[in-house]
Amino acid sequence: MKFLALLCLGMVGFAFGAEVSGLDMIKSYSVAGAVIGLGIAALGGAIGMGHAAAATISGTARNPGISGKLLGTMFIALALIEAQVIYTLVLALIALYANPFLS
Repeated sequence: MKFLALLCLGMVGFAFGAEVSGLDMIKSYSVAGAVIGLGIAALGGAIGMGHAAAATISGTARNPGISGKLLGTMFIALALIEAQVIYTLVLALIALYANPFLS
């Protein structure tokens, strides 16, 4: 809750920090949104990858005979998790460099 309150206060600082035009506000909010969105996506991806690796290690410890299948499945799952983070990176780059909100 404290993080959300500080985030809102930070946005107020963007809004009232200086006399800027509407286009500058859109650019600054795009940068803030890209940074926050990419940070959340990277955090979620890291947590997901950690859970996938922990489950694979646990499964291999219980039944070493299927470690090859588990390892292959884990690598596919890691690729899918990383793809979601890369999609967020692409959207963040679009918001920064080819901003559709600017006229």
